[in-house]
Amino acid sequence: MLANRTTLTQFLIEERRRHPDASGDLNALILSVALACKAIGKAVAHGALAGMLGDALSENIQGETQKKLDLLANEVFLRTTEWGGQVAGMVSEEMDAPYPIPAQYPRGKYLLVFDPLDGSSNIDVNVAVGSIFSILRAPSPGADAAAGDFLQPGALQVCAGYAIYGPSTMLVMTVGSGVHGFTLEPQLGEFILTHPALEIPQATQEFAINASNSRFWEPAVKRYVDECLAGKAGARGKDFNMRWIASLVAELHRILMRGGVFLYPRDTKDPGRPGRLRLLYEANPASFIVEQAGGASSSGRERILEVIPAELHQRIGLIFGSREEVERLERYHRDVSPREYDAPLFAVRGLFRATNPG
Repeated sequence: MLANRTTLTQFLIEERRRHPDASGDLNALILSVALACKAIGKAVAHGALAGMLGDALSENIQGETQKKLDLLANEVFLRTTEWGGQVAGMVSEEMDAPYPIPAQYPRGKYLLVFDPLDGSSNIDVNVAVGSIFSILRAPSPGADAAAGDFLQPGALQVCAGYAIYGPSTMLVMTVGSGVHGFTLEPQLGEFILTHPALEIPQATQEFAINASNSRFWEPAVKRYVDECLAGKAGARGKDFNMRWIASLVAELHRILMRGGVFLYPRDTKDPGRPGRLRLLYEANPASFIVEQAGGASSSGRERILEVIPAELHQRIGLIFGSREEVERLERYHRDVSPREYDAPLFAVRGLFRATNPG
């Protein structure tokens, strides 16, 4: 069964051999995260049979209702990674503040940030969900991490990855040398390298956006979507397909597999928020993976991996995928006067507008 196959452990050992000074701590941490993903995948698969569906009657720091599986997945991540001596602290979507490593365990040289169960609104309808994570170097190895230690730009990530729990469980990750996909062989309990050196096509005819928010979009996004929907008769001269899964991990996985562009842009639905997705544990790891696969990632105004975080749960607009489409969206943002963003409903005509702005 393993003939001519590479396991995740073998892959990590081979990567480590390229860096003779490496201690092996990063490999150990990644394997602990992989174990957490195996456990979460099993819990997701059991679903209602294990009584794991439904709300947990609590909210996270963002005011979002937590699912039972959100809390279970968060606990699994903590328990599988806290004891090994590789991490100095952790931050999760489900926790207000950084998680302190219990006193009986040594502090390591890495920081782990994660969304333990992305797309959890899909759990009860049996649609693919996932986990997404990022690993950073701790500024003070061996000491308890402070909140400010996590506020590093995404370009400093040493590893990023996600697990997707669908028809098969996959772990997709990068350590800065390309993006590689591993499929869980359930009988062996091993992640096997099945998708080496993933690359995102530079051009595409597919985009993903939540069209129910169209009345709140900025002019650049309206222009882009209108042109895509106009098809062959429009400015783009080709037909586009529109997708929306409501799970960042699932959207990212589809784009890695066959190309496309994902948009969750800044909008005016909640003017106090500069975007919807969290920078540290959603936008940054997704962007690192996308760039390592030859794609691009942006807020529309700047490269995501260059953004310096100001707070742990900071939100940001996110556009990623095939490079040509992301660069086009950046041009459209540059073409719009900042004054237009303040106009009621934006003074730009769009196919989703019900009235003519006269």
